[in-house]
Amino acid sequence: METIRGRLTAWYSIALVGTLAAFAVVLYVTRRNASFEDLDRRIQSEAALSAGILAESYGSRGVLLVRDTLIPELAAVLEAIPDFLIITHADGRVLFASSDARATFGAFEQLTSLVKSAAGGRAAGATWITPNGPAVRYVVRPLTGAGPQFGAVLAGASTQGAELGLQQLLSTLVVMIVIGVFPAVFVGRWIAQRALEPVDQIITEVREITDGRSLHRRLAVPMVRDELGRLAETLNQMMTRLERSFAALRRFTADASHELKTPLTVVRAGVERAITRPDVPQETLAALEETLQEVNRMTELLDSLLTLARADEGRAELHREPVDLRAIVAEAGETGDLLADHAGVAIEIRTPPQPLVLAVDRSRVRQLLLNLIENAVKYTPRGGNVSVQLGASDGEVRLTVADSGIGIAPGDLPHVFDRFWRADSARTRTGERPGAGLGLAISKWIVEAHGGAIEVQSRPGRGTTFTVTFPRGDA
Repeated sequence: METIRGRLTAWYSIALVGTLAAFAVVLYVTRRNASFEDLDRRIQSEAALSAGILAESYGSRGVLLVRDTLIPELAAVLEAIPDFLIITHADGRVLFASSDARATFGAFEQLTSLVKSAAGGRAAGATWITPNGPAVRYVVRPLTGAGPQFGAVLAGASTQGAELGLQQLLSTLVVMIVIGVFPAVFVGRWIAQRALEPVDQIITEVREITDGRSLHRRLAVPMVRDELGRLAETLNQMMTRLERSFAALRRFTADASHELKTPLTVVRAGVERAITRPDVPQETLAALEETLQEVNRMTELLDSLLTLARADEGRAELHREPVDLRAIVAEAGETGDLLADHAGVAIEIRTPPQPLVLAVDRSRVRQLLLNLIENAVKYTPRGGNVSVQLGASDGEVRLTVADSGIGIAPGDLPHVFDRFWRADSARTRTGERPGAGLGLAISKWIVEAHGGAIEVQSRPGRGTTFTVTFPRGDA
């Protein structure tokens, strides 16, 4: 079971079936004991009744035997007693056996050995296991008031009736347990679903809090102050702390980026003035040019950080207007041509003949395209090619930037849109492919801010393809 709901259903069903089984065992054992106790009381009463009849007859008649046989009148009276009844002589011979006893155990004289073995048993509650018939519960009672010729009276009854009732009870319990499994599963699943319904609601609400911009949302706290209520309160407290931390981080990033732009502008202006002086030595000029490159790189980094910080705070507004995307692609393609020529890479721009007009922020979409094209050129070796294609299908505008470069490893693909993440971290500043790792993060924000989506597909050594889709509803 992979879900708590499934495990709770299984546990509830097992517990219910186990309870029913335990109840069935207890009921069966109790009923069995009660049945055999009733049977013992009945045969004890029959034995006492028979002994009383013999004692009373002996007191009134004096002689009860004629040639080692009960007189007919007494035999007829004893025959009326139900179940099995056997009267024995003092020496163990059988003097009388009821018709049920003879039918069960055989001829009159064949009972002698059985009676002798029974006479040595318990006074009550013993059982005969007959070879071909049912088991017999019996009791042996000495005949002390019927004269010296009588030994004992043995009263018994077949256990078949009691066992038949127990078998019917057992069958009923088994059927009840088997049938009870299905309601147990159904009821268990219903109980588990009702019990875990607040958990599903918490999961749904937490899933909707996808990033730092939605940390202001809070979970609904149940009125009942149970475990789920405390869980919701704890999650709300955690999100409050996270919201404060994210807000402090965004403020710091925005403030730091803003405050550093002014001194960098002053430094760049000073370096540019120094470079224009004719008396600057060649060694100093090279150092100044390198410094200017670093200043420009830091300025671009600060601009990117400020853009992302404003986007996180929701203050990066989009100035949408209906624009033909072909013009933006062509404009970005011109810059891409310069980058591709410098890198020795061929670039191809393909746009449809008909206009594709969407309501977008022109400068942001151009920044998106330049980021993707710059990345494609940067990671494509000399002699490779880059393809930019614009088209529309299925109610969407699709923009594709593909290259034949070094590709991205499968383990790196989930991180390409993370901030400051680079697959080749060893080449961040002065290597072949400098960069800060913020371009794709900004591109993702631009696409999502326009209601679109961006995907990446790549294989090491076979190039990378970025696909951007915008809904036509924005037109």
